[in-house]
Amino acid sequence: MSTTTKAADKRITVPDIMARKGGDPIVSLTAYTTPMARLLDEHMDILLVGDSLGMVLYGMDNTLGVTLDMMINHTKAVMRGSTTTLVVVDMPFATYEESREIAFKNAARIIAETSAHAVKLEGGVEMAPTVKFLVERGIPVMGHIGLLPQSVQAIGGFRARGKTDEGYAHILEDAKAIADAGAFSIVIEGVVEPLAKEITSTVACPTIGIGASVDCDGQILVSDDVMGLFTEFKPKFVKRYADLAGNITDAAKSYADEVRSRKFPTDAHCFGIKK
Repeated sequence: MSTTTKAADKRITVPDIMARKGGDPIVSLTAYTTPMARLLDEHMDILLVGDSLGMVLYGMDNTLGVTLDMMINHTKAVMRGSTTTLVVVDMPFATYEESREIAFKNAARIIAETSAHAVKLEGGVEMAPTVKFLVERGIPVMGHIGLLPQSVQAIGGFRARGKTDEGYAHILEDAKAIADAGAFSIVIEGVVEPLAKEITSTVACPTIGIGASVDCDGQILVSDDVMGLFTEFKPKFVKRYADLAGNITDAAKSYADEVRSRKFPTDAHCFGIKK
């Protein structure tokens, strides 16, 4: 199923995404609000309610301060604006690492309270038992390997992964472990291109790249990066398809100028008395 033939009355499912392995590329962006979800829904296969909202919407330095309640509230908003995409939710930092049981409790709460379709969690070999535990209990899981934003403090910042032989082999093993545990797809972030390509050809589930390889089974970016709304910094792997921040600034300036010069509001924007 490609985005050009996506049925308007049928929502994409987890099995649909799994069936796209080696087929039409999977298209995904993040969404955090109802209006954005409505605008993106027609064109996407997956909408990710990413914990990147901490940086994009709340001005945090990283994603570590994002809470489960924040993710649930924003997911509810996205679900109101989405009718055909698969909606996946990031599990925030410290909501799944402690034990498989705690991970299930929090993942189940996300699904039950939002009606979203899957969760995403970061980690490789060490998180494979948790992924298996969730999948066996009916919660679809999207994996996330390579550059892990929730581990940014431990790895010393946002930098490409897999450049050394040891790092390359470790991430490849992470991918195999998460796929074998039952993840329906895996996000590969910030790794060298040959590694992403090898992972994609090795694992049975679809891979979704972000700063990875065009040979991945799909791609994902942060929507605010793509639209030019988030301007604090631009990762190397981001292509900006619009400059909405510039448009907003220009609109705000025009509005301010007209208010200060009393050009706005005009009679057309005011309520008069009918004669």
